[in-house]
Amino acid sequence: MVQVAVLGYGTVGSGVVEVIETNKADINKKAGEEINIKYILDLRDFPGDPYEDKVVHDFNIIINDPEVSIICETMGGNEPAYTFSKNALLSGKSVCTSNKELVANHGPELIRLARENHCNYLFEASVGGGIPIIRPLNYSLTAEKIDAITGILNGTTNYILTEMDENGADFDAVLKEAQEKGYAEKNPEADVEGYDACRKIAILSSLMKGKSVHYKDIYTEGITKITAQDFAYARELNRSVKLLAMSKDTEEGFFAMVAPFMISKEHPLYGVKDVFNAVYVHGNMLGDSMYYGRGAGKLPTASAVVSDVVDCARHPGKTIMCLWEDESVSLTDIADMKRRFFVRVSADRKQKAESLFAVHTEVNAKMEGEYAFITDIMTEKEFDTKVSEMGGVINRIRMEG
Repeated sequence: MVQVAVLGYGTVGSGVVEVIETNKADINKKAGEEINIKYILDLRDFPGDPYEDKVVHDFNIIINDPEVSIICETMGGNEPAYTFSKNALLSGKSVCTSNKELVANHGPELIRLARENHCNYLFEASVGGGIPIIRPLNYSLTAEKIDAITGILNGTTNYILTEMDENGADFDAVLKEAQEKGYAEKNPEADVEGYDACRKIAILSSLMKGKSVHYKDIYTEGITKITAQDFAYARELNRSVKLLAMSKDTEEGFFAMVAPFMISKEHPLYGVKDVFNAVYVHGNMLGDSMYYGRGAGKLPTASAVVSDVVDCARHPGKTIMCLWEDESVSLTDIADMKRRFFVRVSADRKQKAESLFAVHTEVNAKMEGEYAFITDIMTEKEFDTKVSEMGGVINRIRMEG
């Protein structure tokens, strides 16, 4: 019997318990062992809960129990999750986590500790929620040189942008609706400013390179400046606006960024709507592949955590290979990235815009008092210089595909 402890009995932690108990027969068969939840760590008591007898308040009870071999860390945040995870690995107990913040900050160290202590630090649920993406990168695509990863990695922002696109609503109104439906936090900053997606692409980029890509080094821009008018223009172009997190390994360097992009109907990520997420991966031999599903939520995320528990149970005393070293990857400044830009200016600036920019396409969405166009391909630096010379724009959105 494999004894498991769950740290944190909140949304994901309670989901882990529910998944294991509901699918017990199938999970045990796939693990080759009976999986049993022995402890649930939380500061609170849960009177009347079916598993209240498993609740403990002291982590030392778990760490000092030699029967516990796998720990599910679903607490979130850096502390005490980092200390608990580190001590568990030093004790030879495998850790399965959904904690993207902890993985982004301490991933290579915790992976190294797991290797040194013949156990595992697995984090399938930290990026795509219920979408399998860590395991494909580590196992299924090992014959590939991955040179690009592009993803819609945040369900909250994708829901907001979908509603703005399909219903012509303003950002503030949709954000309020998302909060009422439980899709957005009371303080939505981490989602709408792109910080959540940034941590996730940092993790994926680190696995892509086998070295550390630090999220603090990644250019990040959220969706708060996107308007209903921008979507009106996008529809004229048969496009939509998505918050994309991307990393690309090119001859010019290794780039990573998070920002809103206008994407065409032909782009594989165009049809990813509502709270769904997707990760689009390019390998030099396979070409394109995409992984799609619910990127958040209690049971999808818990399902991914439990998949890691099964993996640990299948490999007792053996470390599952994960290439992510401490050495840092030097990111190339996005100023050198080349692309087209969609630009809106006031109508009285049309002549100046045409004199500064090589206009590729004019866009007419019947917006009174505005002139909109798509530039020719240029670097981010060239674009910013011209915008400064012109004296500002109403809005600009990068083009992809």
